[in-house]
Amino acid sequence: MRARNARGRIKVVSAVVATLLAGSMLAGCGDDGGSGSSDGKVTLDVGLFGTFGFQEAGLFDEYQALNPNIKIVQNDTEKEEDYWRALQTRLAGGSGMQDIQGIEVGRIADVVANQSDKWVDLNSLGLSAGNAEYLPWKSKAATTADGKVLGAGTDTGPMAICYRPDLFAAAGLPTDRDELARKWSTWEGYIELGKQFAASSPGKKTKFLDSVGGMFNAMIGQQATSYYDEAGKPIYDTNPAVKQAWDLATSAADAKLSASLQQFQSDWNQAFAADGFASISCPAWMIGYIKTQAGDGGKGKWDVAQAPGGTGNWGGSYLAIPKGGKHRKEAAALITWLTAPEQQVKMFQKQGNFPSKTGAIQSVKTTTDPYFDNAPIGQIFSSSAEKMPVQIIGTRHADIKDNMNTALSSVEAQGVKPDDAWKQARDAVKNALAS
Repeated sequence: MRARNARGRIKVVSAVVATLLAGSMLAGCGDDGGSGSSDGKVTLDVGLFGTFGFQEAGLFDEYQALNPNIKIVQNDTEKEEDYWRALQTRLAGGSGMQDIQGIEVGRIADVVANQSDKWVDLNSLGLSAGNAEYLPWKSKAATTADGKVLGAGTDTGPMAICYRPDLFAAAGLPTDRDELARKWSTWEGYIELGKQFAASSPGKKTKFLDSVGGMFNAMIGQQATSYYDEAGKPIYDTNPAVKQAWDLATSAADAKLSASLQQFQSDWNQAFAADGFASISCPAWMIGYIKTQAGDGGKGKWDVAQAPGGTGNWGGSYLAIPKGGKHRKEAAALITWLTAPEQQVKMFQKQGNFPSKTGAIQSVKTTTDPYFDNAPIGQIFSSSAEKMPVQIIGTRHADIKDNMNTALSSVEAQGVKPDDAWKQARDAVKNALAS
């Protein structure tokens, strides 16, 4: 999820070349390797995590209407780390893969560096015709040193803050998105506003933010260098930017600003509709997630404002075809259609997933969203994307992130002292990288 030039090129710490991914319709064909379903249709199993939004935006239904011989079955796992763990087991065993598998941006370096033998080169299936449509960093991240393209980019994750104006008003805080953006132009300003909310919020039921882990991830997404340096060396424990983000996040926990929820768990999902928190660090893909969890009752209650710092990239994913998939040709055709600029525009307008193809980006800049009180989400997320730093993503980036978030959760939910949790985080990451 759900990824992350003028719009945030990612330098992956692997030898990669600048071969760009495609987005036009297939010119070639590949080995099918499987049979259709009992009704004569080819069933494409699509393995995803979180909320990619294809199904919610109606794209699967649209594609099936255009291609009556295709039946799409989505298999979704809510937590990306659970999804990835199960996928690794299937890859190791050589069976049980879906026809299409989603890959989170924090995993793509590992795929390129260590798993190229387990994934189909998409160029071999005719996906090279529209290479120039992608942002250069997006395609480069999924390309091996010898030019194999292992994933087609879906979205990117420019940052904002999503918030509840009604809950802000009840606490005596401003509600105008532009005024809020000025007041929380820095993360320190965001925390200060949170303290004002905590002091004035009636009933004390609602917390200012959902999770300090989410806030931490947003801050990390604003750094060109976070967990790895350009040489591929892990620097999670020595990089001042990581420690500064940690200290700010734990200060929010100490001030009791957080609802102490773990993102993508059931109680976090329920809190969207239950006034559990008033704001959330909001990469573009979170727009669709809020719509799903808050439902029709949340329409008009949420708004979107520029994030502290005005930029950042959190998330963005890829679609890939494992060599164990049955229907490579049909899977490649579906991937090509889903990642075409026209579909990326629809995804942003319906779900908030920000495009990774330049033509689509230009087309969404004036988009507003009635669910979010007609917030100018096209302008807000485009502005964030244009300022994105060039991010260095190492092979175990996602594992480091997961362990950092676990340690942060112990601070806000269990009262572990920040310094003790920092040591636990470093030890946990060290052990994870050694495995």
